[in-house]
Amino acid sequence: MTTTPQRRIDVAGLAIALILLVLAGVVWWDMTRLQILSPYDLGPKVMPVIVSIGLAVLALGNAISAFRGDLPERESLDWKPIILILGGLAILIALISLGWGFMIGTAILFATTSAAFGRRAFLVDLLIGAGLAVFIYLLLGKLLTLSLPAGPLENLF
Repeated sequence: MTTTPQRRIDVAGLAIALILLVLAGVVWWDMTRLQILSPYDLGPKVMPVIVSIGLAVLALGNAISAFRGDLPERESLDWKPIILILGGLAILIALISLGWGFMIGTAILFATTSAAFGRRAFLVDLLIGAGLAVFIYLLLGKLLTLSLPAGPLENLF
């Protein structure tokens, strides 16, 4: 008599499915609190509904795979890229809150993110990020007249 190996339930996969389901519930709950009177059928509530349903479907699929034991083996985690990206984001938030504006923080975030993906030309990436930040600021701030956090560089435009 042959014995087949017992499939193990993937606890981490179930935890991820639960997190996705909770996130879907939060998006749905937040959508129900929107107080928008739109004469059209398609209003601002449509996109949160689509996102919430998508997250719920992903949660269901992940839970089924976790119960079957079909999820692939996890790779080892490299913390350096995560720390670089989160550090760049923290610098962006800090610079905006300290009044240094959008452009400087965005350039630093671009450079740290490219370093996280393995690029080693930090100063070149900082210049590319600065160019992109100027372009984004001019596009959003001037052309579309959206309010972006102003700092010393933004006041030059």
